[in-house]
Amino acid sequence: MYVYFVTGGAGFIGSNFVKYLLKKYRDIKIVVLDSLTYAGNFNTIEANLEDYRLSFIKGSIGDVEVVSDIFQKYPINFVINFAAESHVDRSIIHPRVFFETNVLGTQNLLEITKKYWTIGKNEKGYPTYKNFVKYLQISTDEVYGSLGESGCFVETTPLSPHSPYSASKAAADLLVKAYSDTYKMPVNITRCSNNYGPYQFPEKLIPLAINNILEGRQLPIYGKGQNVRDWIYVEDHCKAIDLVLHKGRRGELYNVGGNNERKNIDVVKLIISTTKNLLEENVQYQKVLHLPASKYSLEWVNENLISFTEDRLGHDKRYALDFTKITMELGWQPDMQFERGVLKTICWYLENQDWVNEVTLGKNFSFYEKI
Repeated sequence: MYVYFVTGGAGFIGSNFVKYLLKKYRDIKIVVLDSLTYAGNFNTIEANLEDYRLSFIKGSIGDVEVVSDIFQKYPINFVINFAAESHVDRSIIHPRVFFETNVLGTQNLLEITKKYWTIGKNEKGYPTYKNFVKYLQISTDEVYGSLGESGCFVETTPLSPHSPYSASKAAADLLVKAYSDTYKMPVNITRCSNNYGPYQFPEKLIPLAINNILEGRQLPIYGKGQNVRDWIYVEDHCKAIDLVLHKGRRGELYNVGGNNERKNIDVVKLIISTTKNLLEENVQYQKVLHLPASKYSLEWVNENLISFTEDRLGHDKRYALDFTKITMELGWQPDMQFERGVLKTICWYLENQDWVNEVTLGKNFSFYEKI
């Protein structure tokens, strides 16, 4: 039986990965550690805790005692580090928090993992480790910086982060590589493009746009909305992580892309048209509108909801990942076509408004009004 230690497992991608593991594998144990900050929500995985295979601990990856206790109690095979402060806008305002969690927290997690997995030394003096163990760092395409009109990031592209968030993630990646090079620790790093799908906190572009439509609010877009991002459905990302854990070559880095490049303005326009069609075709969905019944005519759901705001500081123009390596080595490629994935995502949010209301209550959801 494999034991998975999933940090940040109550967050967006982490919780989806936990649900994916529980659905795919029978004989496993999952231990989730999450500090339950604004983007980590206990009720996202609360129902899953009825499953005896899942345990939850509230705490930070930077807490030596908490992380050590987990390794003492459980024979961990895989550490999957999703835990991170991840919102660029917040990093611009409060950069220190990002370095404390993303850099120092990662170093603490690496050091404790190395300690509990080390079983001796080889003839060259390097540590030797337990069998069937691996540390996987979940990173981001933002560590590469910004692309021009053409080309894609490859695994050998030099790091050039432009925000406190991406700088902290790049630093964490280098720490993981250092533990691999210095201590021969069994690690992998994955760098992924923009994720979307169920359970994403509504401050990121897609769920924010959905939520604002339902509330009759403006949809803020930085600059003129010409920044380009590559989008990947979160379940496709989970499949890639699972493959890298079990089949990825030790010490290797893998890009995980969605092959869905879109300008931000086009993403928002797609959300507006798709949401309007769903509301018009499904009367039951109109019940989730946070508006008077007179608004149910939906004439107001159009591109006039879009508002342009002053561009973000250091806003990268374009991201795109070449994921040839993971395709050739592990046979992975994304399955979800973007328009279909957006439709599934909007339907999920329309059908899970109780979750949205619970996670946004008292969670700094007025953040965008402050910037």
